[in-house]
Amino acid sequence: MANNIRCIDLFCGCGGMSLGFEKAGFNVVAGIDNWKPAIQVYKMNFSHPVIEQDLLDVDNAIETVLQFSPDLIIGGPPCQDFSTAGFQDESRGRAILSVRYSQIVCAVKPQYFVMENVATIRNTNSFRAVINNFRSAGYGLTKMILNAAYCGVPQTRKRMFVIGTLDEDDGFLDDELRKNLSSQPMSIHDYLGDSLGIDYYFRVPTNYNRRGVFSIYEPSMTIRAVDRPIPKGYKGHPNDPVPVSQVRCLTPKERSYIQTFPVDFQFTGGKSDVNSMIGNAVPVNLAKYVGSVLMRHIISKESSDGNESG
Repeated sequence: MANNIRCIDLFCGCGGMSLGFEKAGFNVVAGIDNWKPAIQVYKMNFSHPVIEQDLLDVDNAIETVLQFSPDLIIGGPPCQDFSTAGFQDESRGRAILSVRYSQIVCAVKPQYFVMENVATIRNTNSFRAVINNFRSAGYGLTKMILNAAYCGVPQTRKRMFVIGTLDEDDGFLDDELRKNLSSQPMSIHDYLGDSLGIDYYFRVPTNYNRRGVFSIYEPSMTIRAVDRPIPKGYKGHPNDPVPVSQVRCLTPKERSYIQTFPVDFQFTGGKSDVNSMIGNAVPVNLAKYVGSVLMRHIISKESSDGNESG
């Protein structure tokens, strides 16, 4: 079964998580989202269908998902209400999407699921409701915050992953997730070499008390869903390695590389939409890292079960 585990990607966006799980060996059979620009990009890059559907409508979503008989459901419900880059206010409406995701999973009851979100979700009432739903449905859970820079991504990006398997012990993937982390964070140069043609670049800081100039010989800061030119008001920072006059911003395509989308991955649409889908995506290699650990667990479990029955 391991080589044909049917997977559905909820809140698929432009497909970072889908592509990562495909690279890990899973058979992604469909994506579902409700954002037209991302759906268009998903269609351009995958041969399986992508379905436009409002996942707040849990009953209809369950009917749609059941048609594909998934063994695994993956997804990264929109995180803006939890994010430190957003309002960190779960009353604003999007926090409920994580709860809806858990309700869909618990109704469909695939053998496995993977949910991704920002690290700060762990302190919210929504997250507690999500975990309670999964436990009540019979899932053993691994909950872990991973920094993408230690998972094959040239970017400091901390994300919470919740991985569930029916009738499994809690913490079943903890050791494997930890022991496969790299010993050093990945820099942009480690991943892209000299292909960008620059040694330094500018990223608009959240406030001017922080530096805005960064080196490619360190991991990128978290790729965000916004793209701003160098502000005229930015006069430099003591920790900037070179003057701001000597650098440029990264292009949307370059930021997609730092999200570990391949060079041939196609993006289309308005600049704001493209920046949003790139910044909100699960980095491909981070998804691949988690998917590969889960795949090895599944193969090991099948082998062990086969030996016992033999």
